[in-house]
Amino acid sequence: MIAVSSPWAAQKSVEPVADLARRLGAEVLVVHVSRPSGGQMREQEQADGESSISLLRQGLTDKGIAVQTLLMFSEDIARAILNVAAEREVTLIVLGMTGKNIFARLLAGNVPVELIKNTKIPVLLIPPDWAGAI
Repeated sequence: MIAVSSPWAAQKSVEPVADLARRLGAEVLVVHVSRPSGGQMREQEQADGESSISLLRQGLTDKGIAVQTLLMFSEDIARAILNVAAEREVTLIVLGMTGKNIFARLLAGNVPVELIKNTKIPVLLIPPDWAGAI
């Protein structure tokens, strides 16, 4: 499973996730979770989520990787990811980091830390400037 936060992170994640999926012979579940909001904000969140999923799905599909997708809304992003991982019996959770500054992370909460603290499933973080294979 790869949980992707933005179109930018999706584009950055295609190569390393495709490389890893090929090596493992794995199918990839692409997930985007947004916090629920109202009006135009919700429309923008949904559009960003759909764009993130679409970019990653297309990039992986173009590389011959089997892909499933899921767009969700939840107040607790980490918990939503963990619930899906458990339901789908995921064996690895991959996060494409957004490169946000520390202040933005504090405002948004720290999903990677919550995932690592609350699961026994391995969590792989891909830094935003990663250019190599995994």
